Amino acid sequence: MPRSARFGPVAVLLACLVAGCDGGVGGVAGGSGVGDPYFPKAGNGGYDVTHYGLTLDYEPKSRRLVGKAEIRARAKKDLSAFNLDLKGMEVGSVEVDGEPARFNRSGDHELTVRPRKDLEGGDSFVAVVRYEGVPEVITDPDGSEEGWLPTEDGALGLGEPTGSMAWFPGNHHPSDKASYDIVVEVPEGVEVVSVGELRKRAVKGGRAVFDWRVSEPVASYVVTVAVGEFEIRRSKAGRLPVYVAVDPDQAADSAEVLDRIPEVMEWAGEYFGPYPFSSTGAIVEREDDAGYALETQNRPVFPGAPGVELLVHELVHQWYGNSVTPKSWRDMWLNEGFATYAEWLWDEDHGGDSVQDVFDALYEGDYFEKEAESDAVWDFPPARPPSAARISDSPVYERGAMVLHKVRQAVGDDVFFGILRGWAAERRHGNADTDDFTAFVEKAAPDEDLSGIWDDWLYGEGRPGSP
Repeated sequence: MPRSARFGPVAVLLACLVAGCDGGVGGVAGGSGVGDPYFPKAGNGGYDVTHYGLTLDYEPKSRRLVGKAEIRARAKKDLSAFNLDLKGMEVGSVEVDGEPARFNRSGDHELTVRPRKDLEGGDSFVAVVRYEGVPEVITDPDGSEEGWLPTEDGALGLGEPTGSMAWFPGNHHPSDKASYDIVVEVPEGVEVVSVGELRKRAVKGGRAVFDWRVSEPVASYVVTVAVGEFEIRRSKAGRLPVYVAVDPDQAADSAEVLDRIPEVMEWAGEYFGPYPFSSTGAIVEREDDAGYALETQNRPVFPGAPGVELLVHELVHQWYGNSVTPKSWRDMWLNEGFATYAEWLWDEDHGGDSVQDVFDALYEGDYFEKEAESDAVWDFPPARPPSAARISDSPVYERGAMVLHKVRQAVGDDVFFGILRGWAAERRHGNADTDDFTAFVEKAAPDEDLSGIWDDWLYGEGRPGSP
């Protein structure tokens, strides 16, 4: 156990005696979920988090994590209790505004906190949670894994849709974004890469401490911590810092594609407008360390060396998904449809198939080699996935991109690309849902009747009768 494992069973018992964590916290909590259509218990009602200060100590050999989370928030209504999402882990103590608070655990991931003094609507408050344990790997409804994933040389935190609750307590729903300070202590010789900017790296007594900060708002599902052996490369994309961390086993295979990050960023800026964050880059792990790429903020995570189309997809998510973030998981097509359409634009601009050719091939069923994959594009409307297990299925990606192309056909290129840039600018660092987007498009093209696109392509069942 690392030297910073500062509390154990005796300390937890003492904390319970002081704070009264006997299961009866009393009071009226703000809500144990925000009512997401697919993950109703994700997030919590009654308050808004403005900042997370995470101090973590991780020992790769034992996989044990010791953490302190300082959560700065504002009560949106009168509260005598509030909930935090935390799956697994052992809670040692909770304080609110410097005073011990009662707490209890319930359900799959609810940590209910009862401050000593009630909170009034509009009050700012600070909750400090001390916890430790071996973080869990969470299996999603679609069978993929997230949470705190052990790797051959460390660990990787992936959060989409709910995995971040495996390694820190918080309000884990995309509708509540916040800034972060993330300080991680590991054995000397191990690297730590996270979101935002590396403010400081220090080594003392055989331990290394990495201090990361992201000042722009972040949804917790795109926060990451990658622990392990990495080759670090720093460069520039224009004036924008580029920070790339690559597992040594993937360095040779990924170098050529990662060297194109400045090119991709310049290209994307022309289509989608100013980049919304303070740096960019990538994290490349080994192929078996994660089963998918993820658009973690500032620097996406890749399982093995990415191709250039995948690099484009994840970097464009920084505009659509990370800056303009969905209000609920029903709105995933606003992330994936936009990033998929960006892939098509990139291919068209770099000697590949035109966007229209891709659209036509998908409509005719000629895009995928397997008939089942072609048919899957029409399984459900992109704006209405049937369940949590389907929010990352083909209709959200390919058919979502086809919706955008139908808008482009209807309004023309000048208006369409103005919509893409304007949408990213108007909703910068905010949240949006499908109704927000359709209203934005209709305002940008007031003389066009777009109801058929929404009815047939966005919300309609099956393949529309004509392309």
